[in-house]
Amino acid sequence: MHYFTPKRCTESNKIMYHDKAQALRAADQSWRERGAELWVYRCEYCGAWHLTHHDPSLRDAVPHLDGQRKPHSRKRGYKPRRR
Repeated sequence: MHYFTPKRCTESNKIMYHDKAQALRAADQSWRERGAELWVYRCEYCGAWHLTHHDPSLRDAVPHLDGQRKPHSRKRGYKPRRR
């Protein structure tokens, strides 16, 4: 059997779609088959279209930490050493 291997972006390793319509069809198929809501965006690195689980309209609503990293979640009862 022959399986189609899609091209992937070198930066994000996501599947590359040639145009927005093709990406929207893939997102619609994902919704019908798996119930996963996906959004379409144009990649700033490769110029192709990709799918994402994150709503792009909420991207700017998330407060930025000004260079601070998000704290890692820890197992219950685990306390990291203080520096």
